[in-house]
Amino acid sequence: MRVKLLLLFFVLLFACTIAQAQDESAEIDTSLVENLTVPPAPPSNLQVIDKPNDHGHATILTWELSPDDGAGSNSVVQYEIYRWRPSFLSDVDDIRDSLDVVQKIISRTTGGIAPDSRVDSILTLYRDKTKKELFALRANYVNQLKAATDKLPVAYETYPENGSWQFIDKALLGISRFEDIGSKEFQSHSYLTDNANLHYKVEASTLDGTRSEAIVFGPVQSSGQWYNTFRTPVLFAVIIFTFLTIFFVSKARKGADLYVRPLGGIEAIDDAIGRATEMGRPILYVLGLGTAADIATIASFTILGRVAKRVAEYQKELLVPTYDPIVMTVAQVVVKSAYLDAGRPDAYKEDTVHFVTQSQFAYVAAVNGIMLRELPATNVYMGKFFAESLILAETGALAGSIQISGTDEIAQIPFFIVACDYTLIGEELYAASAYLGKEPVLLGSLKAQDYAKAAIIVLSIVGILLAQFEFGVNFTDLFKVLN
Repeated sequence: MRVKLLLLFFVLLFACTIAQAQDESAEIDTSLVENLTVPPAPPSNLQVIDKPNDHGHATILTWELSPDDGAGSNSVVQYEIYRWRPSFLSDVDDIRDSLDVVQKIISRTTGGIAPDSRVDSILTLYRDKTKKELFALRANYVNQLKAATDKLPVAYETYPENGSWQFIDKALLGISRFEDIGSKEFQSHSYLTDNANLHYKVEASTLDGTRSEAIVFGPVQSSGQWYNTFRTPVLFAVIIFTFLTIFFVSKARKGADLYVRPLGGIEAIDDAIGRATEMGRPILYVLGLGTAADIATIASFTILGRVAKRVAEYQKELLVPTYDPIVMTVAQVVVKSAYLDAGRPDAYKEDTVHFVTQSQFAYVAAVNGIMLRELPATNVYMGKFFAESLILAETGALAGSIQISGTDEIAQIPFFIVACDYTLIGEELYAASAYLGKEPVLLGSLKAQDYAKAAIIVLSIVGILLAQFEFGVNFTDLFKVLN
């Protein structure tokens, strides 16, 4: 009996404890809800300015935190930012929507985008329109949109009539700064008009969405700047490098001997051509897979001219299979001029430089076939190369050729290094064209680059040393480039 009474007592005591805890929890929850439903104190001192050093279409908002942000009732969880939006923008957005649809239909019909059910359903409305009509329709919408966006500054002047507040974004508690950055493309839905009277408001918000009174600021206008002060160090660097380039080009034109260190790969070309002469075998020159607009290909043309001139002097055969038709045309002119300079224009053959194909690995297969059939004594690879670099170099090694390579493609340099006898690494390819051509502009710019690199190395060392002391930070700030 005593045991039963003790059990009953403990059960009653446990039930009372749970009930008391629930009552206290309810009181806490009720007080919390009451605190949350009370609007927080609003932020203050809202300021909006045009974002400096940009292309325009952006503003910066700053404000003082609400007294209830981290203090007071401590109920603020975020700040909501709004921009006043004139009703006229709805018409502008309708034009943008129509332009988007037409653009997607054009891309869909030309195979530019994947199938889209929404676009496919609208496509039936334009089934009878030709591609020319679709492009004309797009141009029409673009013109309409341009005319509408030109009227936007006037539409913003109607504040506070004929419009409403548009939610832009939110900032978390403790943050008192926001950048409203819009697109500079008027076709974009996020386009923000320059030179228009913009108005903003900011409200503090609680967890349940209760908002404070709004603080409003306006008008403010955004605009682009001609000069970005954050990039002043770049301006000084450009001025100094330009001065160095003009100075050294001028010296080269006056006949000054500008020293360029010897490049092993270029020095070996004469020996390689001599070896080909002794063996009675041709020389293969590969310009790579670049176009005539690539810097590496342009540099390769100069080296090709030097090789072709030496080949003409030694009266040997030169093979230049090309990947690009325009590169072939330029290479033909370069080789023909080299034979003329060597006094052997009659030795030039039209098929010395020939086009193979613009299919990457089909081109490589053809060049490899030339290597194995003709067994050239020397292979020269100068230009832009990709995945085919090791295939070419390994095949040339199997054919027993002396191989000289050069490229500015960093990923391919290791393959050339391990498979070729001589390799021009990176910008040595550009230096080679100046080294061989002795063109004053090339030599002058090359020397200017060398001095600029030396200056950067010296400044880096000085900065590292000064960084160990207090004034090191001020020194490095002189070279800081923002935005």
